[in-house]
Amino acid sequence: MTVPTLPANPVEVSPLLTRLAAERATGALLRDRGTLFLEDGRVVHAESPSTPGLDVLLTTGGGLAPERWNDAVNQAGARRQVARYLVDSGGLAGGELEICHLAAIFDAAFFALSPGSGPSRFRRGATHWIGSVRSVPAAAVERETRRRRELLDAVWPYPLLDTAPVVPRQAAPGQTITARQRFLLHQADGRRTPADLAWVLGRPAFHTLLDVRRLAAAGLVETPHAPAPIPMAGTPLPDWMTQAQSPDVALLRRLRDALEASL
Repeated sequence: MTVPTLPANPVEVSPLLTRLAAERATGALLRDRGTLFLEDGRVVHAESPSTPGLDVLLTTGGGLAPERWNDAVNQAGARRQVARYLVDSGGLAGGELEICHLAAIFDAAFFALSPGSGPSRFRRGATHWIGSVRSVPAAAVERETRRRRELLDAVWPYPLLDTAPVVPRQAAPGQTITARQRFLLHQADGRRTPADLAWVLGRPAFHTLLDVRRLAAAGLVETPHAPAPIPMAGTPLPDWMTQAQSPDVALLRRLRDALEASL
């Protein structure tokens, strides 16, 4: 059996990030969809307007009271030691902070390093007020960003889902829905996008994108497509589309989506 191998020299997600890592630079790498903060060439924090911040992950998605977060920002923000204050004051366990902080880094980096995020700029010496939590090698951030892009397309290759309102569909008879999926579908009102749902749920935005694509692949969410040419009058539909629905409604929905996308 042949074992697949990765390309020897995968395409760089951000050549500037690679160079800054090699230079062991400290500062902020700014792009249109987010900012990565570096210290000695390693990523120490990231944020993006496309993702819930660390505060949302800790308060909405975690067990930190919003008042605790606000107190930490007021007391230690100017000293750039919010993270240390949260732990030292007993408001948060160090392990929970690290987990949420890593999630925030990889989540924001996925969007900040996305294609079409605009030109990169670097502000040397800039630091973030969250302070020191944990650093990640720039190469690991790039590797995870590539992996996430590939995973989304492997699940359901329709990127319009990532920015369109999430429109739920009725489950097929006997179709299984997990508690996590049910909770997301309950919040999807036909107007909220995946980014909106991430903020409401207090979950990383990428994980929400992945959930939405999985739901679409299962036929539980509408898959938007680019406008297709108007078919000529009298063009007959395939026989299978005019027949009564079979019990496997989810499969038929996926076939229909694939047919529409190819028009």
